[in-house]
Amino acid sequence: MATATVPPPAADPLPSPAERPDADVIIYDGQCRICTAQVRKLPWWDGSKRLSYLSLHDPEVAHRWPDLPHDRLMQEMVIIDQQGRRHWGPYAFRYLSRRLPRMWWAAPILYLPGSMYLWQPAYRWLARNRYCLGSGTACDDGTCDLHR
Repeated sequence: MATATVPPPAADPLPSPAERPDADVIIYDGQCRICTAQVRKLPWWDGSKRLSYLSLHDPEVAHRWPDLPHDRLMQEMVIIDQQGRRHWGPYAFRYLSRRLPRMWWAAPILYLPGSMYLWQPAYRWLARNRYCLGSGTACDDGTCDLHR
């Protein structure tokens, strides 16, 4: 007698800017398994619900921020804060370390004078290789193979 396997529950959707209009917006690569896995951890760090999320592939990104270059979005995540300032790549993590109280411990490391000279190349290397690093399995829609 074969036993049926129960599929894992679908991950809760991340809150969108429509659901949290007063929140900062994180724009990330929603087709990247590494990016998605890391962004899915942020709601725990965001106990005050200060963040909302959009995949860079969502048409709303181009509609709301037509000046954001798609090529750069493919290279770096960005956080758009409530004042409209953009925090790109490692500067986004630096921003989060002060914005989210649960990330206070990272602020001293990220704000060390000159530390961005180390964080920028590390972030860019990871971002450039993100489709190759994942779990080793191809993405369901073939996106990973396009960037290998």
